[in-house]
Amino acid sequence: MGVAVVLRPGLDLESQSWWERLHAPEPVHGLAIADLHRRLRREAAFHIRVRVRNNDSFPRSDIDDLATQAADDALIALLRKLDDYRGDSQFWTWAKRFAALEAPVSIRRRLGRDRVGIAREPERMLLVPDSAHSTANEVELRELLANVIGLIADQLTQRQRTVLIAIAINGVLPQALADELHTTPGAIYKTLHDARRKLRAALAT
Repeated sequence: MGVAVVLRPGLDLESQSWWERLHAPEPVHGLAIADLHRRLRREAAFHIRVRVRNNDSFPRSDIDDLATQAADDALIALLRKLDDYRGDSQFWTWAKRFAALEAPVSIRRRLGRDRVGIAREPERMLLVPDSAHSTANEVELRELLANVIGLIADQLTQRQRTVLIAIAINGVLPQALADELHTTPGAIYKTLHDARRKLRAALAT
């Protein structure tokens, strides 16, 4: 039995191709994800180079690594917003904005100016101090984190927990995790997307 083609009326041919492939089953979906990640990585690298070109102390050897990190985050954000794409601009014009937004974030992280205050072990998140919060805010934050930790344990599948903790908390690159789990980056991104969507839904109830 064939798979129905997912159409989005009003798109140009190239944008429609992206839309169809990103909604297709494997292996087409995984190949589209890999292609999109490569493009986002090149776009992120461009923006990173522009931003650090006048900073002689910034190690140029870090650019490729930062571009990969920015592309990882951009792709996750893009997939989360994919169904919001209406074709007001060409798909790549829309997509590359995610890389442009994530590129400076990756630089700030490397320079230590964007600390997120999350421990590698999720059960230790409550132990991380944050001097920027008042006592009342800290109590509220700890309650929220405790709720999130509980949801991760209760609402997610083992696979989703593994992927979410590895990427979102421990900072493992999706490609490295895919190799370790003997799967594709596309499958890793899909699992991460599903896990985050499930957590958002649970937090909203």
